[in-house]
Amino acid sequence: MVHSRTMASGFGKLRLFGADARGVAGIEFAITGLLLAIGLLNAVDVGYYAYRRMEVENAAEVGGQAAWKNCNNLTTTMLPATQNCPGLNNAITTAIQSTTLGTAVSLASGYPAEGYYCVNASNVLQFVGSVSSPPPNCAAAGNAAVAPGDYIQVQATYPYQPLFPGPISVMSVSGVTSITKTSWMRMG
Repeated sequence: MVHSRTMASGFGKLRLFGADARGVAGIEFAITGLLLAIGLLNAVDVGYYAYRRMEVENAAEVGGQAAWKNCNNLTTTMLPATQNCPGLNNAITTAIQSTTLGTAVSLASGYPAEGYYCVNASNVLQFVGSVSSPPPNCAAAGNAAVAPGDYIQVQATYPYQPLFPGPISVMSVSGVTSITKTSWMRMG
């Protein structure tokens, strides 16, 4: 008989424990706080990526401007720049590394690239000839009365690492490992 009383009082204590709500708010706050912190860290990480992406785009544009400044000289003809402008790559590299990214950003392999382009009927640049064989006009783009333009492309690349690596980071899961942007500059 004593044994059944002990079990009955044990179940009663268990029922009282289940009815006790003290500390539930603390547990809910901890779970909610953790979810908010993860969201905040991801917002910071995405913002960091967007800032770096804009800086790489700026670096590519600065590189294109440096190509134009150094090779489109009024006193001498240096076009096509990739063939006739000494120090072109050095000028572009110096320019793209003058941004806040510094030496972490670099000129992509195979760039600068140069060619002759014309605007087609859809108002889009269309490649019409390489620098080794410039076309006489834009007939290939549908407008033989217009001379083609000499355009140079500069591509800047930056190795990207998320601020917060791991499975809870949106940028880590996305697999982005580098940021690459290309700018175009009409040389002549």
